[in-house]
Amino acid sequence: MRFSLVVATLGRKDELTALLQSLAVQSFDSFEVIVVDQNLDDRLIAVIAAFSMLTVHHVKCGTRGISQARNIGLGLCRGDIVGFPDDDCVYPPRTLTVVDASFSPGTDLSLLSGAAVAPDGTPSSGRWSSLSGPITLDTVWTSVIAFNFFTCRKVLLAIGGFDETLGVGARFGSAEESDLAIRVIRSGAVALYDPELVVIHPDKRLTPAAVVRAFDYGTGLGRVLRKHRIAGSVAAQFFMRPLGGLLLSLMKGRRLHMRYYRLTLKGRLYGYLSNFPQTVDRIV
Repeated sequence: MRFSLVVATLGRKDELTALLQSLAVQSFDSFEVIVVDQNLDDRLIAVIAAFSMLTVHHVKCGTRGISQARNIGLGLCRGDIVGFPDDDCVYPPRTLTVVDASFSPGTDLSLLSGAAVAPDGTPSSGRWSSLSGPITLDTVWTSVIAFNFFTCRKVLLAIGGFDETLGVGARFGSAEESDLAIRVIRSGAVALYDPELVVIHPDKRLTPAAVVRAFDYGTGLGRVLRKHRIAGSVAAQFFMRPLGGLLLSLMKGRRLHMRYYRLTLKGRLYGYLSNFPQTVDRIV
């Protein structure tokens, strides 16, 4: 088995169906899908049954939290390379073929990441570097997102998987992928970013839904900046940007944008200033 794809899911049927449809037409077929189902009901039974052409393992998870769910899935993986597609993303048909070639025998690559695009082809879900190359502590912020990175399973196991205090459903609601990538880098493994490797994901920035989760998402980034003692010159930009966005939105009278940037800044400050012992990453 070449790939294991761990999908943590909650509350979505149509979106998960679209993801599985995109996996069913991949040009590379040596993979398994591990669906970690955090729903309290059985809404996914019929969805998964419709994809008998795929190797899908359906695992019920009684707790809520994306990092915990991914760690559960990671413990069940058999593939050499692990990916973590969101339950509302879509893989272009040659995604796994491209990733497989990048991890070809003789390379020492341990983590490969790419960018995100919306269904209309525009950038999605963040700011993305246009330059390919090694992922560093300076570039990790614009070159890693959870649903478009692929990592050697043995490396993930060696670093202990995801930090379960980070990510949706945890105290600090985002940046679990940045934290994981930093730990991969600091382990001495090779991590590369390829902007041509894209995954399709709806762009939810500056929407009412984004405002609702802006504080939680902000806490995660703030926490990771503090956890890894990122240089002040790098960390400062993540506070200046929402502050600048807040002031500009105030000048233009954009109330939705004002709330988004205010809550983002507040969340990042909360995460950065939180003072409690470092967690021990779960060993799966």
